[in-house]
Amino acid sequence: MTVEKHQTNLPSKLAKPAQRALAGADIFTIEQLAKWPEKDLMDLHGMGPKAMGQLREALNEKGLSFAKK
Repeated sequence: MTVEKHQTNLPSKLAKPAQRALAGADIFTIEQLAKWPEKDLMDLHGMGPKAMGQLREALNEKGLSFAKK
């Protein structure tokens, strides 16, 4: 089984369960993340309050935010 490596600009300190949840949803960049509503991301198995805070901060640093539903 080959594991594909993707270029990512997501926070490097993001917990492994959150990284797996995002990868499972084909989210590898901040720009892809910004296309998702916060509520939908919270519904992914492995996403918790700490990870959501890290993602929110990363979006803010790029002048982005979670999508509005």
